[in-house]
Amino acid sequence: MSRASDIAYGTIREMIVSGGLAPGDPLGEEALAEMCGVSRTPVREAMRKLEAELLIRRSESQRSFVADWSLDDIEDAFELRAILEGLAASRAATRIDANGIEQLKSFNDRIGRAIEQKPAEIDVFLEENRKFHTLILDIAESARLKTLLQTLIEQPIIWRTAHHYSLHELRRSYQEHDELISAFERGDAAWAQTIMAGHIRRAFHAYSDAHHGLAMLEAERSKKRA
Repeated sequence: MSRASDIAYGTIREMIVSGGLAPGDPLGEEALAEMCGVSRTPVREAMRKLEAELLIRRSESQRSFVADWSLDDIEDAFELRAILEGLAASRAATRIDANGIEQLKSFNDRIGRAIEQKPAEIDVFLEENRKFHTLILDIAESARLKTLLQTLIEQPIIWRTAHHYSLHELRRSYQEHDELISAFERGDAAWAQTIMAGHIRRAFHAYSDAHHGLAMLEAERSKKRA
């Protein structure tokens, strides 16, 4: 991709992930080109890449929209993450050094402080959690794993729903990170893989509970507006 295409890709992807563009929103090339400060050709290239990452869907009439994943779609993504991130954790356990462990501890310390604020600082939790998982993937040193996981880790619907996670679930995530760090300190690949797979599966159920809770809240709001 050209530099202009990279700019368009990064800008549009960030808008989708952050919620600036909501599921179902139409995506016009001309409007996106203006927002990104590039011509329509780089936008077209960026949208093809985002469609391959399942962040954009194309209708039969060839119009493009922000993708809206069903709960079944999300569960499929979590199941794949459990397998792939479990493998990444297994590889990382045999490659990590003292510096990597200290970085993971630093990220998780910030997660711990963020979730104990009143109210919990969910944006900080999400960012530090992203750094934690990204570092493990980097340490695993597998370009194929990184490519496969890129489309699964930062789905925008997960980021928005995380604002409705319970404090109990946030604390569980923090504690499971601590267990992962312990496995890395021991260099125990099997233990790290088991913890990571369970961590991702548990995260799906946290997501599912929050998703249902958010759906009920939106239904109540719709009744009040009616």
